[in-house]
Amino acid sequence: MKKNAISPTRQENYSEWYLSIIKNADLAEHSPTRGCMIIKPWGYSIWENIRDVLDRMIKDSGHQNVYFPLLIPISFFEKEAEHVEGFAKECAVVTHCKLEKKKGKLIPISPLEEPYIIRPTSEMIIGEAFSRWVQSYRDLPILINQWANILRWEMRPRMFLRTTEFLWQEGHTVHQFEEEAREEVKRMLDIYSNIYHQYLAIPVIKGEKTETERFPGAVNTYCIEAMMQDKKALQAGTSHFLGQNFSKASNIRYNDEKGEIRYPYSTSWGVTTRLIGGVVMVHSDDDGLVLPPRITPYHVVIQPIFIREKIMAFCRKLKDMLETIRYNGNFLKVKIDERDIRGGEKKWEWVKKGVPIRIEVGEREVEERVVTFFRRDNHYQKIVEKEKSFIENLAKILEDIQNDLLKKADKFLNENIKRISSEKEFYEFFKSEGGFALCQFSLTKEIEEKIKKELNVTVRCIPLEIPKEEEECIFSGKRCFDKVIFARAY
Repeated sequence: MKKNAISPTRQENYSEWYLSIIKNADLAEHSPTRGCMIIKPWGYSIWENIRDVLDRMIKDSGHQNVYFPLLIPISFFEKEAEHVEGFAKECAVVTHCKLEKKKGKLIPISPLEEPYIIRPTSEMIIGEAFSRWVQSYRDLPILINQWANILRWEMRPRMFLRTTEFLWQEGHTVHQFEEEAREEVKRMLDIYSNIYHQYLAIPVIKGEKTETERFPGAVNTYCIEAMMQDKKALQAGTSHFLGQNFSKASNIRYNDEKGEIRYPYSTSWGVTTRLIGGVVMVHSDDDGLVLPPRITPYHVVIQPIFIREKIMAFCRKLKDMLETIRYNGNFLKVKIDERDIRGGEKKWEWVKKGVPIRIEVGEREVEERVVTFFRRDNHYQKIVEKEKSFIENLAKILEDIQNDLLKKADKFLNENIKRISSEKEFYEFFKSEGGFALCQFSLTKEIEEKIKKELNVTVRCIPLEIPKEEEECIFSGKRCFDKVIFARAY
């Protein structure tokens, strides 16, 4: 009977399985700071690979990177009532600036004239800068992006999903025309969808949030929603049309072509290190992490069976040849594991870390000039190929792994979206198997709140790619046009 490397398994305890994947893959660990994590080299390298791709896409779409302060004067937040109300319970506040030792303890002794908020998001401090940068219609649009850390006081932290501090990018733009701002919001949503689809091998549903789930202060919030292996939803990225709300709150004004004073339209959008949590939960199995080749720190790990000169010479030559191969626009990243530890330990470490291709090299491989390798998506199957053939086919093998992961995830998503036609069927669905429920809904707040309280289920989005049709709401019987996705979520 095959014994799994990860305990418990997904079926036994999905939540503990997820944490065990992170631990065994050496992605991150809990820090002494409550609710915060230490992202370790393997986890941070994955983040860098995702970040570099997304950063290029953001710049290619006309945006420039900037950096704004971590600390935001509390008076800035007070300018936008709905915004501050939405984040008030999550804010960490700095009230003092000096420590003094008294009776063996460090005591804050110098109160600040004005407290500072450690940024939960940067709309208000960026809005203050925009109010100075924007004077004329000629100054518009402004398209900027910031890579930063964020702090939101989290009561139920879970690594890479909900932590007090997390890494993200936040884009902020201002535009002369409403339509231009709305196009910006949709463009960035498409970029996020492409990142998930093309690089993370995760299918997503693009949609709009209901008023209840909308970003505080936004006119419209758009999102991408992904399904995890436990059939729960993960909000994978958001893009907000802010209208003129933040322009008016921050006094961002400009003179138009006729010299009249106008308020511009603004947007904001972002994704976080939650992307890594999504990769873990969508692709991993009961033996560890499974990484899409396009974001992996190493594409190939070469594992010599014995540390002997003849074998090591073969490994080094093979590594040099593999590193000349281009995959997804870059040269392959290859590592030789030369550590003097048992072969089984090496094997399982790389299986748990999710490296796409693992190569074993012994006497036979050297003598016969063959490559013995294992694909992480089916790591029990040993494949032997002639060295020349393997080198010629490696880029295709990696792309096959990438595509197979996407196909598998897409199949799982589609199999677990159910069209619901009655309230009774809806309740039965979430009291049994669960998943994504697609149904006609009148967007009534009271019904949303009732369902959330009774089933812990929320409207994830109003899908953008499903045509609107007038039908009866399955809860109220009212005629309405919107089909929505309901699900339990992280």
